[in-house]
Amino acid sequence: MLVEINQLSNYILPMNYSFEYIDIILLAMIAGFIFLRLRGILGKRTGFEGKAPSQFEKVLNNIQTEKKTVPRENFDDEAQKEFIKGAKIAYETIITDFSDNDNKLVASKPLLSQKIHDQFEEALKERSKKGHYAEITFIGINTAKIKEHKRMNQILNVTVDFVSEVITCIKDKDKKVISGDPEKIKKIYDTWVFSRNITSNNPNWQLVDTLT
Repeated sequence: MLVEINQLSNYILPMNYSFEYIDIILLAMIAGFIFLRLRGILGKRTGFEGKAPSQFEKVLNNIQTEKKTVPRENFDDEAQKEFIKGAKIAYETIITDFSDNDNKLVASKPLLSQKIHDQFEEALKERSKKGHYAEITFIGINTAKIKEHKRMNQILNVTVDFVSEVITCIKDKDKKVISGDPEKIKKIYDTWVFSRNITSNNPNWQLVDTLT
């Protein structure tokens, strides 16, 4: 009987080993299948993804620096459209700031060159000295068109024709109307020149001249 048990044990043991090998093979096949599926779904890494070799680091840094510091110098159609959007905002800001009742330049100050700022400031001082103040309601800008643009070295000057509508008047300290009409819409025609250094990282334009 003992001999029979030993023989049976010798028969079963190899079978167990065979099943273990089959399990290992099946698991390996399943793992391979999952890997291939993930690779198909997620893709594989391509290109250079490691740390840049030392000999390339300086070149890469130079390219990144150039991208940050080189300003846009081409005043093309796209740049002109963006400029007009800003010019309209600047125009309204300057007009309302100059024509409000405090006789001070506040909101428009960064938009003015020193020359224009001094001219406006002098006019406001004269108005204040007389005891006069302005009232304005800005209706809107009808048109704003670039008349011309000229580049002189690194300075770009852009001349713009504005047509706008406002209600404005000047009153004295007794609130008597000195000029204008507080109930009538007036159409205004202005030609202004804006300027900026195109090599500067500062994107702001300034009013440098008023032709009309």
